[in-house]
Amino acid sequence: MTDGKRTPWVVGVSGASGTPYAAAVLRGLLAAGESVDLVVSRASRLTLLDETGIAFRDAHWREDLAQWLARGADGKPDTFDVAVGDVRHWGAGDLAAGPSSGSYAVKGMLIVPASTACVAGVALGLSKDLLQRAASVTLKERRRLVVAVRETPLNGQTLKHLVALDEAGAVVLPASPAFYAGATHIQDLVDFVAGRVLDAAGVPHRLYRRWEGELGSSRLGG
Repeated sequence: MTDGKRTPWVVGVSGASGTPYAAAVLRGLLAAGESVDLVVSRASRLTLLDETGIAFRDAHWREDLAQWLARGADGKPDTFDVAVGDVRHWGAGDLAAGPSSGSYAVKGMLIVPASTACVAGVALGLSKDLLQRAASVTLKERRRLVVAVRETPLNGQTLKHLVALDEAGAVVLPASPAFYAGATHIQDLVDFVAGRVLDAAGVPHRLYRRWEGELGSSRLGG
């Protein structure tokens, strides 16, 4: 795919706990043949290091990303075989990056996971880093923005920020796993949330078993 025809999804990873959600969404996008522009915030690098032991480095981002996406939600390395060829990484401090401009063609943006600080920054239009700026651009250009907030409990101010995002056209999608799909492993719960994010983006996937109106079907293997 040439640069002239490349129209990626921007994926922003904030500092909230839940880096396996981001990895599952990235794997889902790549499996669907989508291009990805990746923004990993400074805070999320600390979370990623804490949750996986992987240090995400600008100079070696492709190697670090491949290692991250290969890891299962249970921490087991080499669980997945993922090619990261159609990913472009932008530094969080690079406010001259492509996604900082509305004239840069993208399909939309997914923030997974979204911390309450990130939610506040986007709702208030602060644009303190590339992640927030790209989200603000997504809203002003009326493109699809999915915000997978991962925090509990939520205080009143955060709830107001989430309402503001909803009113601005974003999809507010709490990272809340469901159990009707017959989850038997932590990866199943992570994949359910990732699948719902991709559903909101209109990206096809097979990450979870969909409800078909039959009670007990997950136990029966239906």
